[in-house]
Amino acid sequence: MERKTPNLTVQPPKNGKLITILSIDGGGIRGIISSVILAYLEYQLQELDGEDARLADYFDVISGTSTGGLITAMLTAPNENNRPLYAANELVPFYIKNGPKIFPQTCAALAWLVNLWKVLTGSKYDGKYLHKLIRENLKYKRLHQTLTNIVIPTFDIKKLQPTLFSSYQLQADTELDAKLSDICIATSAAPTYFPAHYFTNEDENGVMKEFNLIDGGVAANNPTLVAMSEVTKQITKKNPDFFPEIKSLEYDRFLVISVGTGSQRKQGKYSAKRVSKWGVLSWVYDDGSSPIIDCYNEASDEMVDYHIAAVFQALHQEENYLRINDDTLQGVLASIDVTTSKNLGNLIKVGEKLLTKPVSRVNLETGVNEPVEGADTNMEALKRFAEKLSEEKKLRESKSPHTRN
Repeated sequence: MERKTPNLTVQPPKNGKLITILSIDGGGIRGIISSVILAYLEYQLQELDGEDARLADYFDVISGTSTGGLITAMLTAPNENNRPLYAANELVPFYIKNGPKIFPQTCAALAWLVNLWKVLTGSKYDGKYLHKLIRENLKYKRLHQTLTNIVIPTFDIKKLQPTLFSSYQLQADTELDAKLSDICIATSAAPTYFPAHYFTNEDENGVMKEFNLIDGGVAANNPTLVAMSEVTKQITKKNPDFFPEIKSLEYDRFLVISVGTGSQRKQGKYSAKRVSKWGVLSWVYDDGSSPIIDCYNEASDEMVDYHIAAVFQALHQEENYLRINDDTLQGVLASIDVTTSKNLGNLIKVGEKLLTKPVSRVNLETGVNEPVEGADTNMEALKRFAEKLSEEKKLRESKSPHTRN
């Protein structure tokens, strides 16, 4: 096989001043919340640079896990005109149209019993519609064809270790140049919800590689740190696309937007007294959700945000890191698979309301996200970040003899 080269449209960081990163959490149907945020950011970029502006034109790397991985692929896979397959404002309609078929609701009088039986005897959903939808949208496009670098985490259940599908690793590991459809199906294969995904891929020497993958949330439900680590590796390896004068990692170069899908952290749904009486079954299924999955997803989200916030605050670069997430979800809003018309509409409202909330930042003493005193709203912060992204793009293009197409 011939070694493939990336199909990037964004100019390399060496032509500018910043390294730009967009990260999108996992969260099933709650991807609607992050889609509202992304649509607003892309709208602000269009206000500055014209209606053809797309997120893939501004970020050096876009990283996403599970539903965030699917969004990542939709925003970066090329269409027939070598432009992103989806604009950000098309994401919410995509979820509204397809969500009820991806997560069909059980309407029987004893729906909870039916769902419990499904969990005990296999995956809650067979994934057939989701798999068909992904393959029809992404067709035969592969990792190297995305319009900017992407990083999508999965977890190899056979090897018990993460597998990262990273544009940056393609030169060293051509076996990772898999179909985007396989990557998205794999990163979305949440245990108890969808079946694991097996596929094979051939490297440049014709050697067949097998993958036995489940949801990337097992490794990194919030993939922001994964994306930053991939960039850090490139700087360490002296990748010529980055700043040649850098001798150590300089966080003032990073411009990072991390978008969550909401959580029920402040609901206080579980307690030690309650869970101390649980057996295996209750940890896997409780009132329509899977507590063990809730725990590892929330833990991943919080630890990543805490680590990045601590570094940026220590270096006085807080203004270059924006984490947008709503941790006040309650009831069915916190579910990853409730797709009633009412809940879908309410998720849109959560995203819209989140835009009007003040920017929050983790308190390094308590570990709790708190509104920043005197800070902008998330809407105002995104507008400010859009201005920085637009300036960076224009600077890079002014220093480049031509634009990559």
